[in-house]
Amino acid sequence: MLPRYGRRNGERRRKSVRGCIVSQDLSVLNLVIVKKGDNDLPGLTDVEKPRMRGSKRASKIRKLFNLTKDDDAHKYVNTYRRTFTTKADKKKRIANAQSEAADYQKLLAQRLKEQREMRSESLARKRSRLLAASKPSEAVKA
Repeated sequence: MLPRYGRRNGERRRKSVRGCIVSQDLSVLNLVIVKKGDNDLPGLTDVEKPRMRGSKRASKIRKLFNLTKDDDAHKYVNTYRRTFTTKADKKKRIANAQSEAADYQKLLAQRLKEQREMRSESLARKRSRLLAASKPSEAVKA
């Protein structure tokens, strides 16, 4: 009989550690490097990665960069590598959306008009065929 490593049939596989339980049942193990040894770990400690996010609070930014209260902390803020939109951008976007909506309404109205015309033409053709088909039968009867 094979060992089941403490799981029943159909029991879910643990995705992370709860407490201090570490076994082959885990699919993910989250670790933090506390102390660096003599050799580098390839892919972890041999490459310097920039911090993606920094503090937002001015006092914490001053503490991190050893700034005084007179220094401007705005210059040291990490903006998470994204651009900020302004009020002008928003107004421009809204105006553009409104003009596009108006153009779309015009196009819809034009297509509806074309469909109505095509429908009326096809109905007129059907009526003319029916009239043409009914007239010879009256001539034969007389």
